[in-house]
Amino acid sequence: MHYGTGGEITILDSTLREGEQTPGVIFSEEWRVRIAKALSDLGVGMIEVGDPTVAPDIKSAIKKIVSMKRGGEIESHIIAHSRSTRQDIETAASLEPDRVAIFYGVSDVHLKHKHRKSREEALQIIGEMVSLARSHGVAVRFTAEDASRADLTYLIQVVKTAHQAGADRVSIADTVGIFTPKRVREVFSKIKNAVPTVGLDIHAHNDFGMAVANSLAAVESGADVVHTTVNGLGERAGITPLQVFVAAYYYHYGVELVNLRELPKITALVETASGIPLMPTFPVVGENAFTHKAGVHQAGVIANPETYEPIPPEVVGRSRDFSLDKYSGRKAIMHRLEHMGITIPPQVLDKVVEEVKKTVARRLRDEDLLDILERVTKTAFKPKVNRHIEAYVWVKVDNNVYTTSVARRVAALRNVVSVSEITGEYDIVIKVVAQNTEELNNVIENIREVRGVASTLTSLVLKEMPTQYK
Repeated sequence: MHYGTGGEITILDSTLREGEQTPGVIFSEEWRVRIAKALSDLGVGMIEVGDPTVAPDIKSAIKKIVSMKRGGEIESHIIAHSRSTRQDIETAASLEPDRVAIFYGVSDVHLKHKHRKSREEALQIIGEMVSLARSHGVAVRFTAEDASRADLTYLIQVVKTAHQAGADRVSIADTVGIFTPKRVREVFSKIKNAVPTVGLDIHAHNDFGMAVANSLAAVESGADVVHTTVNGLGERAGITPLQVFVAAYYYHYGVELVNLRELPKITALVETASGIPLMPTFPVVGENAFTHKAGVHQAGVIANPETYEPIPPEVVGRSRDFSLDKYSGRKAIMHRLEHMGITIPPQVLDKVVEEVKKTVARRLRDEDLLDILERVTKTAFKPKVNRHIEAYVWVKVDNNVYTTSVARRVAALRNVVSVSEITGEYDIVIKVVAQNTEELNNVIENIREVRGVASTLTSLVLKEMPTQYK
């Protein structure tokens, strides 16, 4: 299946350009190449690979990515970014990307305080710089920076000027995230009516949490390219998150713009590369996105997942889960016990539910639920094992989850002494030190609950031999 375009719109991912403008984020040359390859494998139609004048390693990475495109390793359209200056444009064009994207602020506040140019002077500069870029034989996109605060009549002049100078695409940038869907529809509709032959991009910042909604409104009103970043990275509050937009587009229009089942993999990759973990409540790919807590929600999902899920989790490479605590009801508790192969009569279930309602734990694990069941029934349900102090836990990681992401989460658990990524049948080995068997079992259960852990194997340490050299 071909991804990257839904026939009407194309995804442009700017993780390597806008995403690296996230405070605290710096991608190494190796990471830049890996992310570009992963984005292409995901099915992204266009990749904005950065501005080569920012730093030597960015320029070097762009060269490698362009070479990979020529060699067929990357299929996505490669775009180099540039300021509207002669030297920057010539540097970007010399790398021979598929397209050079140049930008210039077009709102009165940018013209007055940043460029110190009149509207007329700005139009002349835009026309000259687009013509210069086009003369190098590459396709050109012009980005109207801060377009959402520009006078609409003047903005249309900007689009016409850039298009007539050779830009086949113009990006309408909501640079400070103040667009609303209603305003987006008005702006894009009027631009498209005035300049019907130009391709329009939407670059929506998320300062007020409106980026996805504004991007959807733009494609309904003439935009055919949507700018995104993985995990919503970018300046300040970032821009349209790739995972959220493509899932929303799939729900509303039934079009799979990228390989949705691979979204957790690209999420984990960029989490590791950026050093910025996602909030559990992050839509679609956050740990809680398909986890149900309230009793009525859990009962509804058990009866029919559509009651509280917009799309099946499997569509986006996720799985469903239930969070057990005092909010949980009979059906969810019974469902969890049955999942463990335990069937109990209704009167016992009533007592278990009563005990669960008394707990103050943030989340009950299977081990905790079995503890409650044992107290209620005076019967042993948990296997008893000998007490040991040290153990090694071998972990297999799901194919669609990045190993380092799992290793990082496991390393933060209590009683974990060391974590190593390894080759062979297993992906990670963890050394655990526990005071007793119960504590060791709790650590193992915590490891198994880490998202992305497929299976574990535990080896107990019986004797540690002294070494000759320290």
